[in-house]
Amino acid sequence: QTNRQVDHSIPQISTRFWDMVLQEHAKYNEEGLFDESLATFFRHTDDKCVSRNIPLGNGKNRIRELRARAVLIDMEERVINGIRASPQKELFDDRQIVLSNSGSGNNWAMGYKHYGEMYRERISDTVRSEVEMVDTLQSLFTISSTGGGTGSGLGSFVVELLQDEYPGASKFSTVVMPSADDDVVTSPYNSVLALSKLTDSADCILPVENQALIDICKKVDEGKTERQKGTALTDSPVDGMLKKAKPFDTMNNIVANLMINLTSSTRFPGSLNMDINELAVNLVPFPRIRYLLSSMTPLYVLADRKAIPRKIGQMFLDCFSRETQLMKADPRNSTYLGCALLVRGDAEMSDIRRNIDRLKPTLKFIPWNPDGWKVGLCSAAPLNQVSAPCT
Repeated sequence: QTNRQVDHSIPQISTRFWDMVLQEHAKYNEEGLFDESLATFFRHTDDKCVSRNIPLGNGKNRIRELRARAVLIDMEERVINGIRASPQKELFDDRQIVLSNSGSGNNWAMGYKHYGEMYRERISDTVRSEVEMVDTLQSLFTISSTGGGTGSGLGSFVVELLQDEYPGASKFSTVVMPSADDDVVTSPYNSVLALSKLTDSADCILPVENQALIDICKKVDEGKTERQKGTALTDSPVDGMLKKAKPFDTMNNIVANLMINLTSSTRFPGSLNMDINELAVNLVPFPRIRYLLSSMTPLYVLADRKAIPRKIGQMFLDCFSRETQLMKADPRNSTYLGCALLVRGDAEMSDIRRNIDRLKPTLKFIPWNPDGWKVGLCSAAPLNQVSAPCT
């Protein structure tokens, strides 16, 4: 996979993502080897970056320096300059950054038409440089917001560009949507224009609503007296690269966890691992129905460990609760075209099948696809958790 981050709010999510994904790999790779799992999101370089891409080899080489397989794009300098001054600066070099200093003025047309055409060649060359260092390009991830001008305009332009230049690779687009009371007056228009372009270019779109993130953070905070410290979706890794929490880290951690869980089967082994491209095959029945409603559970782990054995069934129920959705929606009141369950950690297929059978009578599926379930089981649990389903 290769990641693209667009807009000044999104690099903040990327800092959480890269920090957390490194912690997750460190949990299962204590010897510090550059293996296949790590090569999914990182390339291996020498200490002075003389060689930009040391081959994987037999997966037994000690890690020297890592560079994220990513391109950072923003039309304002502040946030990316913050990354350059952070411990994560070593994950990126200047050849991976496309930057301007004037912003898009919360105007979709400015991002799409003006900056899109102005930076088209540079973005194309920067992406191509990263793709050329990948042995097999499976998919491309973009993260953008739709409220401002850069994320909505330039973000949708980039996805169109990727579709034109890499038609064989699946495009997954995670978009952060503004809430109803967003302070940017043009955000509804920016969102509509951006989604119109994304619908034609991305293979799967995972919308995330700001208000849903705020509500999840509130729910987690309400349970702070009964949860284990460091186990919530909103928590930052205790020994992560960023020692001091920053504003909106709790919300950004949720989005980062979504991407980490979504890509877990490509990075870690499992008895029923699912190719990430199977999501589009199983959940997109028609060309323009590309929007996937996401949820994750548990939101946190209870401090009372006696409750863990009875929690598996409850977690499956929670996946379909409106309180765990990353959009303000209640899936139980809607009709399903298909459903994918991605389970991580200590879980058995018999438990998964039993819970699916228990859920089927409570959910309404489209008549021509009553058994539209897709299941993935990855043996590597998330950080500080035993198991976690993600729908």
